[in-house]
Amino acid sequence: MPVRRSRRPRRLSPAGVLLAALGLALSSASALPASAAPEPLPVPVRGSAYLGIGVLAHDGESRSPGAAAATRTEGVDVSAYQGNVAWSTLWSSGVRWAYTKATEGTYYTNPYFTQQYDGAYGVGMIRGSYHFATPDTTSGTAQANYFVDHGGGWSKDGRTLPGVLDIEWNPYGASCYGKSASAMVAWISDFVAAYHSRTGRYAVIYTSTSWWSSCTGNHAGLAAADPLWIARYASDAGTLPAGYTFYTMWQYTSSGPTVGDHDAFNGALDRVTALANG
Repeated sequence: MPVRRSRRPRRLSPAGVLLAALGLALSSASALPASAAPEPLPVPVRGSAYLGIGVLAHDGESRSPGAAAATRTEGVDVSAYQGNVAWSTLWSSGVRWAYTKATEGTYYTNPYFTQQYDGAYGVGMIRGSYHFATPDTTSGTAQANYFVDHGGGWSKDGRTLPGVLDIEWNPYGASCYGKSASAMVAWISDFVAAYHSRTGRYAVIYTSTSWWSSCTGNHAGLAAADPLWIARYASDAGTLPAGYTFYTMWQYTSSGPTVGDHDAFNGALDRVTALANG
């Protein structure tokens, strides 16, 4: 994964971002034993995408957040890219919540899910799981069910966050997965309705404002029920999607010191617990 740099990085095209990251991933993996090498990402292969793959190209350059007007609680999100995660190190650094990729489409489950999901819980974190959406492969309902059946469930134990729908720039093809804005809104609505039916919770929506505006027509109809996890690598979260007056979580960088993707919860730890409890 990339590391923090003291000067402003050069802006790359989306293709350049993927090529540069691929080279870094391959060079890092070559220094590890075969058994320790993480999934070779990011490359546009089904099942290999991770949270925020398109954010660096469209929504910032991995800067640290500016001064906070309100209390924030540090979190991380991980996928197979990170392999076995050093959860105790993250806990010692102040991370108190985490999301782990569980599924993608209806064809992929994270092979490191157990170590990551249970490992976060084991050190005391509040944790949840996320689903990478591929709206061009199967229906929203089918993907919500696949997610719940493979690690995306929820229980009111004070330590389990509601599941996340990761809906963002398509790493495999057309940005909006070949769907019109109305068709995309319908797909997302089907997913969150099915997830709610299965778990009793409304899914968190992870997205960037740029993608949401381009691919849903900046739809405002989901803001009343589904918490927002905004992705923007900058000193502030920026303009939010229509209907949202605040974000619940903000992915602010892909270049954290232990794992890449770091996030700020918009509130103190007791508010993270409140979200977990519904």
